[in-house]
Amino acid sequence: MREPISNRVILSNSLYEDLSKAIAECSHDKVFVLTDSTTHALCWPLLSDFIGLRNAVQITIPCGDTSKTLESVTHVWEALVSGGATRHSCLVCLGGGMVTDLGGFAASTFKRGIDYLNIPTTLLSMVDASVGGKTGFNFHGLKNEVGVFAEPQFVIIHTKFLSTLDADNLRSGYAEMLKHGLISDKETWSELLSFDISRPELTRLQSMVGRSVAVKERIVEADPHEHGIRKALNLGHTIGHAIESWGMASGAPMLHGVAVAHGLVGELYLSNVLSGFPLDRLRMTVSYIHEHYGRPTFTCDDYPSLLELMRHDKKNISGSINFTLLSDVGSIRINQTASIELIQEALDFIREG
Repeated sequence: MREPISNRVILSNSLYEDLSKAIAECSHDKVFVLTDSTTHALCWPLLSDFIGLRNAVQITIPCGDTSKTLESVTHVWEALVSGGATRHSCLVCLGGGMVTDLGGFAASTFKRGIDYLNIPTTLLSMVDASVGGKTGFNFHGLKNEVGVFAEPQFVIIHTKFLSTLDADNLRSGYAEMLKHGLISDKETWSELLSFDISRPELTRLQSMVGRSVAVKERIVEADPHEHGIRKALNLGHTIGHAIESWGMASGAPMLHGVAVAHGLVGELYLSNVLSGFPLDRLRMTVSYIHEHYGRPTFTCDDYPSLLELMRHDKKNISGSINFTLLSDVGSIRINQTASIELIQEALDFIREG
């Protein structure tokens, strides 16, 4: 009943069966389950009758990216200690990207590392956060500033969880799928632009999720610690993370994927100017993003703050703001730089283009 995308990632049609096999393959004396308040209410009921988790210790943290903090990590560590966790225990992370990122970090650092597995419940976490082994939490107003690379033992993707999502969270996850299409091939990119995410056909979306995850898995397997081609996955994220952090600091928070969608617009503009990305494909992609994601609310007065946030990006090299750009769909240019004037033009394009 399982459709393996890789040795670690399973597109599941039978959640209980696949979860039972995954837990059995993890050496464990005790199982813990991490949720946030939303996934505990909406998603845990789908697993609460599963005999393999009947004696699991529940750990719940507040929902939302504002909870992706050291304080929440400490709460998870304390719950593991009070629940009697040992180096042979296992943590099941049931939730969106905040839960899988933070839970993965807590597991990989507790007693120098215990097994963990991810059951992503949002489209964003299915196609991005839960896959690839990046874990961490936000620090000093910067996204994922502290973290480690630590692969989960398994990622079980069960797309029926998507029926619990609202439209905004579906759009957020779909932005990462657009990114995967842009860095893979024209056929995938074209299919993504033809899909109406405002009225999603979930059966078709499930097969698209599988292909999207496979794109990321191929890249991660080739470069697990982001020394080279894995940087392709950063397309849209230098500007996107800055917009997301700016939104949090300014009291206008936005979902991660929405910020990435705006970041894709800006970085495709840079790709066109610096790497010759075709103008027609730029216009088609930007038109789709504007239709489904609108435009952000920052103004030119916010450019200094956005540029300062970009200067703190983890991907930077020798003080230069680092971008992943494209010369065409699937033609990736990592470790690219741009002048401050050109970055400001890209911000103009995001607002007005």
